[in-house]
Amino acid sequence: MLLTIDVGNTNLTIGLFEGSKLGARWRLATDHERMPDEYGLQMLGLLQHGGCSPAQLDGICVASVVPPLTPRILQACRNYLSDNILVVDDTIETGIKILYEDPRAVGADRIADAVAVCALYGGPACVVDFGTATTFDAITAAGEYLGGAIAPGIGIAAEALFARTAKLPRVDLQAPPSVIGRNTIHAIQAGLLYGYVALVEGMVERFRRELDAEMKVIATGGLAEVVAHHTSVIQYLAPWLTLEGLRILWEKNRPRHE
Repeated sequence: MLLTIDVGNTNLTIGLFEGSKLGARWRLATDHERMPDEYGLQMLGLLQHGGCSPAQLDGICVASVVPPLTPRILQACRNYLSDNILVVDDTIETGIKILYEDPRAVGADRIADAVAVCALYGGPACVVDFGTATTFDAITAAGEYLGGAIAPGIGIAAEALFARTAKLPRVDLQAPPSVIGRNTIHAIQAGLLYGYVALVEGMVERFRRELDAEMKVIATGGLAEVVAHHTSVIQYLAPWLTLEGLRILWEKNRPRHE
């Protein structure tokens, strides 16, 4: 069995694969204060809850966009789970060509997303990842990672409204009764949800002009489902896409780590 871990700024996304099938999966809050032992014990408990013991693991594939936290996660994995670990970086085999000016600057999660899309959907494609940032990644028909766009995530926008204003409250991200809010909470919810729907629709249209009119649109990330319900431009909803990419990257690089 394979354990996949995507270390993001807001969440740790963890999945357990048996072959190519994703079984148990979890989203945890990223905690910069937590020590390796705390992470290790937490992941060990999740693994056991998923019906797997460390002895059953073939290995662990990790993608991280939080450099200060990466050594702690790796230490936790080695001490409690397995020392057969693949870390996604610019040195591993991806199977795709990265056309970014500096390939090392592409986040490991974006690489995993691109790899998964090429394997599961094919190009041309646009991946919209709703995480701490909302990212748009372009995959060519030839399966090349072309580049993309990065915008503040919905959570960041909501928190900024609360933190930088005197009277606006925190709100749950959900659809209000109408686009025109009749109270402050509904007005904020409308601005956040439908504002980001409009962002996605506008960016997808611009990507189509530059990439390909036949471009597929795949949404992933913790808030993908919330936004996808309110727009028709998202064709495929794949909330665990990054984990699928990590599984594929493990398979491509596994001989180096046995």
